[in-house]
Amino acid sequence: MGPAMTEEERAKKTAHLENSRTLGEQAYDDMYEKAHSPSAATACYNNAKEAFYAAINAANELGLTDEARRLEARLQHIKAVFRNQFP
Repeated sequence: MGPAMTEEERAKKTAHLENSRTLGEQAYDDMYEKAHSPSAATACYNNAKEAFYAAINAANELGLTDEARRLEARLQHIKAVFRNQFP
């Protein structure tokens, strides 16, 4: 494991995690509310995946394994919904 994070680094990483989660949820919502074509829905889905991957990575870097698991489960749910709703 690398060197410990400073408080400032930890705060920035935590903010990044929260921002990424928020962006992922917004992209998921947009998939239904704002996407009026299959290509727009796919773009929203890709944005959601990227944001959740960033949040998962940040959670892992912060040692928040339970949070990383919750985010991974949410991402799997989003993937399943997309594949079912937008085949």
